[in-house]
Amino acid sequence: MVKTADLCDHYSSLGVCENIFLNFGKKKRFNGPIHTVKVFEDNVLVKEALQTVPSGAVLVVDGGGSNRCALMGDRLATIAVERNLAGVIINGCIRDSAEINEMDLGVRALGTCPVKSKKEGKGKRDITVSFAGVHWKPGWYAYADEDGIVLSDKPLTLD
Repeated sequence: MVKTADLCDHYSSLGVCENIFLNFGKKKRFNGPIHTVKVFEDNVLVKEALQTVPSGAVLVVDGGGSNRCALMGDRLATIAVERNLAGVIINGCIRDSAEINEMDLGVRALGTCPVKSKKEGKGKRDITVSFAGVHWKPGWYAYADEDGIVLSDKPLTLD
C-alpha cells in the first residue's frame, strides 16, 4: 500500500487531515472511497451505513467530536469486517477497543468511551462533513496509515 508521506511528496493538492485520531484495529493502513454519516451521540445510521456501503469503502462518521458515548463497538466493527470495509474513521469515540484491536479492520477515532449511544435514528448520510481541518466528500478517497490521513478527489497511484 502507498504511504501517505509518499503521496504528499508526489501530489500537491491533497487534503491533509489534522492528526487528532488514535489507531485501533489490526489494519494500520487502509484506503478507499469515502461514504459519510453525520450523527450526534446516536449510532443507528452508523449501523445502517456499515450494512450497506460497498466492500472496500471507508466509512467516515462525523459524530460532532463527542466523547460522551461510543458510536461503534465490537458488534458494529464485526459488521465492517464481515463486509470487507477498508476502514472506519470516527469523529467521536468507540468502545470494546480490546476486541476491535484484534480485528482485521482499520479504525481511527478520537478515543474510547464505555457508554453506548442513543438509538433514535437521527442524522444524515452521504453528505459532505467537515472536521479535522478537511472536508470529507462522498466519492472522494481516503488514504490512512501510521503517519496520518490524506484525501483526494480521485484514486491515487505512484508511478
